[in-house]
Amino acid sequence: MKNKLLVSAATLLLASASAAFADNKNNVGCGVGSMAFDGRTEKHWQVLAVTTNGVLGNQTFGITSGTLGCDPNGMVDSPTSMAYIDSNIDRLARDMSVGEGESLEGLAAVIGIPQDERSAFYVTTHEHFAEIYPTADVTAAQVNANLHAVMARDTKLSQYAQL
Repeated sequence: MKNKLLVSAATLLLASASAAFADNKNNVGCGVGSMAFDGRTEKHWQVLAVTTNGVLGNQTFGITSGTLGCDPNGMVDSPTSMAYIDSNIDRLARDMSVGEGESLEGLAAVIGIPQDERSAFYVTTHEHFAEIYPTADVTAAQVNANLHAVMARDTKLSQYAQL
């Protein structure tokens, strides 16, 4: 009896959640998966789109090149940069420590820094690496907050800081 009640409650919850989120047009961002499943708003299609994007690893390329349905000049909010940092925290540490690299280019694109201002971003993250990554066990949330605080103090980058 308990199992039937539990299954019924879970089914009702999932059905309600699906209906509540049915208006979401695109929860998965840009990329090959987003293009392949464009216009399909059901949750299972969005899961396939995000899985395709993740497996192919094409969003960084799309953002930096302005292809695959990505906007190279789109500004995003701090939670989006936080998600990128969380997924790339070790690669970003390496790239910021030397002032260049693919993950750092991807972060600049995610934040919305135009191509002609990215060299200033790379130099700034390199110069302030110890402030952005103060300890070896720093969290993505701390890196995100530290990065945006550093950017807020920079005359060229302050307009992209999300505090």
